[in-house]
Amino acid sequence: MLLPIRTNVGCRRTPYANYAIIAVNVIVFLLSYWPNEQSRELLRPWAERFVFAPAHPFLWQFITYAFLHSGFLHIFGNMFFLYIFGNNVNDKLGHFGYMCFYLAGAIFSAVGHTLINSNPVMGASGAVAAVTGAYLVLFPQTLITIVYWFIIIGTVEVPAIYFIAFKMIILDNVIIRYTANTNVAYDAHLAGYSFGIVSSLFLLATGLLSSSQFDLWAMFKQWNRRRAYRDAIATGYDPYTGMGGTKRITARDITKAGPDEPQIRQLREDISNSIYQHDLQTAAQQYLNLMSLDSEQILPRQHLLDIANQLASEGEYKPAASVYEKFLTHYANYEHIEQVELMLGIIYSRYLEKPDLALNHLHAAEKRIADPAQLLMCRSEIEKLQKQ
Repeated sequence: MLLPIRTNVGCRRTPYANYAIIAVNVIVFLLSYWPNEQSRELLRPWAERFVFAPAHPFLWQFITYAFLHSGFLHIFGNMFFLYIFGNNVNDKLGHFGYMCFYLAGAIFSAVGHTLINSNPVMGASGAVAAVTGAYLVLFPQTLITIVYWFIIIGTVEVPAIYFIAFKMIILDNVIIRYTANTNVAYDAHLAGYSFGIVSSLFLLATGLLSSSQFDLWAMFKQWNRRRAYRDAIATGYDPYTGMGGTKRITARDITKAGPDEPQIRQLREDISNSIYQHDLQTAAQQYLNLMSLDSEQILPRQHLLDIANQLASEGEYKPAASVYEKFLTHYANYEHIEQVELMLGIIYSRYLEKPDLALNHLHAAEKRIADPAQLLMCRSEIEKLQKQ
């Protein structure tokens, strides 16, 4: 038996929407649950019309079924998993967005169930599966603490992407359905997971939801960059000089490049390895060592941006500004270049006391920023500088 009990990522704000959904589920359960004299777990008569019946469904049943449960274990299991995975998703989507997402997950789960099954269904499992699928996309690299008990009892930490994908989706809803005779609505669960994963990827890919370097979309983009990098190397591209061509680099070419070339190559490899291991602090120091050997060296776009962000987070504002400037010079077509301009403008304004440079970058950022909060911050910084 494997049971998740917590994750290692905290919330920036209190997940009131998730708490409200849990409270509504519990209240509705207490009002609707009524076992008969044979102790069978049944609903009160007034609640039976809110169960989702695929044979003759009413529109309201696509949502109301998700707030009904057949017993204490049913409600406890669903609310427990909603609490474990829903808090962080609520934090990421916001309260209104999370509530809409939860209800949409319930609807799509009911649709998925009715496409294959004709038996009535109730419970929040499909909506919870949608939330869990969203967690897989938004926080795939976080660690989930798992309690296991077989012969012994203990705990282990497992990355979310593996636990949710293999245990909760494949094992619990694909494999076990053929080995256990239960009344579990597996198709509703799978529809919920599918909705949560696909819709979250869509929100990240379109920019409707801000991406981070740790979500599944960022992982895919990183994999794609590696693939493109390998393809470029295969065609003779030299990553150390930025020159292309069909000529491959040979050992003789390297020796002609200068006495520091082997050390430069090793540093570049070390930087890549550190970034892939998410050790940005080490990568930033290795980059500074690389610059001391050859200030003309150019890293891949995302590596350069990660290092600039890391230096800024460490308070190393002068080298951070230098890296951001290099990024602007070599990657001016970056799709979120306004974020770099804004960051550089703030660094020049607040930490390096270079108001003219700060205004240049802030005005460039102001023209392209779409996020209202960031635009307000940018204009506020410009106004402060103009008053000096």
